[in-house]
Amino acid sequence: MEIIWRGHAFFEIFTKTKKIAIDPFSEKIGLKAPKIKTDILLITHDHYDHNEKKIVTRDYFLIDKPGEYEIGGIFILGIESFHDNNQGKERGKNTMYLIEAEGLRICHMGDFGQKELTQQQKEKILPLDILMIPVGGTYTIGPKEAVEIINEIEPKIVIPMHYFVEGLQIKLAKVDDFLKIFGEKKINPIESLKIKKGEILPENTKIVLLEIKK
Repeated sequence: MEIIWRGHAFFEIFTKTKKIAIDPFSEKIGLKAPKIKTDILLITHDHYDHNEKKIVTRDYFLIDKPGEYEIGGIFILGIESFHDNNQGKERGKNTMYLIEAEGLRICHMGDFGQKELTQQQKEKILPLDILMIPVGGTYTIGPKEAVEIINEIEPKIVIPMHYFVEGLQIKLAKVDDFLKIFGEKKINPIESLKIKKGEILPENTKIVLLEIKK
């Protein structure tokens, strides 16, 4: 399996049988995403920085709401959550996605804005191997809340997302703010995260920063 980051909350996951894309963004955010081909497209919520379906250039299976799905041996669970900490009254609902593929459990939290996970949400996503979590604040949880959630659910690998990068026209916190609270001084970004089935994952939570693949 290989995971690449296109920027913001946009990821692609390559398995042996299927390609999965999550939350492609519009150029309105100041970044430009490439055209892609995918088998499965996940949309966490219907905002322009997460729902740019136009960049996908072939037919795909679309998932944009909570529920259970199985496509080509890949299991996906959409879990309802809120885009804010006021029961969705400010920014509406958000769907987190749990993806089970090649023996790994991966969660993309989308624009998660709750101060904390509910017990029901935790029961659905745990145990967790890889967590993609927003850390930029403003429209989602910020660095402090992200660290608290990570410490509570203890995923093996964390990939921060939805933070300020050069060119982004949305005011968000920098990833360094998150790393400082987490207790990490410096992490060098890598091009992609490659994990083989059966590979031993770290005992303690490991933060992985990805470079934006253009």
